[in-house]
Amino acid sequence: MRFKRELTRGRILDASYKLFAAKGFKQVTMKDVCDITHMSRGGLYSHFPGTASIFEALLQQISQENFLDIEGEIDKGTPATEILNSALAQMQKEIDHPEDSLSIAIFEYAQMNESEVMIDLNRRAVDKWAALIHYGIKTGEFKNVDVDETVSLILYSYQGLRMWSRIIPMKKKTPEQIINHIKKQLIP
Repeated sequence: MRFKRELTRGRILDASYKLFAAKGFKQVTMKDVCDITHMSRGGLYSHFPGTASIFEALLQQISQENFLDIEGEIDKGTPATEILNSALAQMQKEIDHPEDSLSIAIFEYAQMNESEVMIDLNRRAVDKWAALIHYGIKTGEFKNVDVDETVSLILYSYQGLRMWSRIIPMKKKTPEQIINHIKKQLIP
């Protein structure tokens, strides 16, 4: 029974991702989720009390599943430059497909909800990037940079690009320039 419940929750989250990416956070209703999942309201509400809880579960799932496991790669001894290149390639892929981005929904959600979810997601991203940069410095693959400054550059330029790529057509060279700048800051 528990497996079926988890499967249903996963199906709800997968379908909801598309809704939030297309409509943002404010415009998605529980009726929309019922329609896209072909579930009754009662069935949906037995899993989630509202769109905010669906969105929070979705953000948690994304942060655990979709981004490169930097800590795991460090533990395996993967070269820091290889981890960096993989992470930056993943960022480039996300920026190249703005129609799949939750950036606008995240922005709207953060404006409407006083939740620790966004703070926690940001903290974990900061910790992952800081761990990678410290690792690269320790192995001699990265320059001895100001870690906090570099993490801020990476995270917030990335988030800005994701947001702006949803709003305006992004020239392909723009994210490439930023990624190249990040590499120049880190790799000797």
